[in-house]
Amino acid sequence: MSSSSAIRIAALYRFAAIAEREAVRDRLEQSCRGHAVLGTLLVAHEGLNGTIAGTADGIAAVLADIRSMPGFEATEAKMSGADSPPFHRLKVRIKAEIVTMDQPDIDPVEGVGAYVAPQDWNALISDPATIVIDTRNDYEGEIGAFAGAVQPNTRTFREFADWFRGEGRALLDRPEPVTVAMYCTGGIRCEKATAFLKAEGVADVRHLHGGILRYLETVPEQDSLWQGECFVFDERVSVGHGLSVGDHSLCRACRMPVSAEGRTSPLFVEGVSCARCHADRTDAQRQGYAERQKQVSLAEQRGEAHIAAALPPGKPAPG
Repeated sequence: MSSSSAIRIAALYRFAAIAEREAVRDRLEQSCRGHAVLGTLLVAHEGLNGTIAGTADGIAAVLADIRSMPGFEATEAKMSGADSPPFHRLKVRIKAEIVTMDQPDIDPVEGVGAYVAPQDWNALISDPATIVIDTRNDYEGEIGAFAGAVQPNTRTFREFADWFRGEGRALLDRPEPVTVAMYCTGGIRCEKATAFLKAEGVADVRHLHGGILRYLETVPEQDSLWQGECFVFDERVSVGHGLSVGDHSLCRACRMPVSAEGRTSPLFVEGVSCARCHADRTDAQRQGYAERQKQVSLAEQRGEAHIAAALPPGKPAPG
């Protein structure tokens, strides 16, 4: 994180019981608004998840408020910086799950797999007896992954359980015991995915503590086994080593990342379409997107942030 960045970004999650979700939502919304902090926070009975941005003092104050709640004293936050706002609004929402897996019997507190520190991760995934599984979705794995990782190519995290019970289970069919090493953006999906595998009878399940973001922040690039960039759920779109802002932009039609090469496609029109979604949109839809992009461009010329440029409501924080 650059010390000169004007804006601080905090990605956080914590699994801890919340009995009164509405009260916690109201408390956190008041805290964020009172300290001019924007972003998304999800509140569920199982805990909190979110990414927020603001001044260093504002972020510190909100994190202090979160850590003052019973069960959230040890909440960690992965910090990074930006020179322009990564969010244009605040959303504090009540959810059934802070990361949706649709496996209600999984306990990500008691059943979680073993944590692996970033500095120990390379040795683990370089072991031939280790099966490395990326728990993220297809578009995330497309722009960056650890060398040799299995890509489930799920469209949503809800599909992960079905993938493992089918194709994924076959990966473990070996004569010798295997170690499963799992990773995700910030660690939250692995809390549930490792608990799920353990419940399915896999004995040795581990995951990258702090996720890809902490690895990119702490492991020197020359020692890194990470290839590409890491998708993040804010206006940075992707980050690289040292959490520097990456080369991907966001297609405003399908909300998927677009590489520098992808932006050279004749099907890519800023704010309107990309090669991934062009065939799935009607002319009327593209006309609507073009008008929205026009309004965004006019707002930028006035030095304003148009609300249509923000990520859509409900986009989860890095997991």
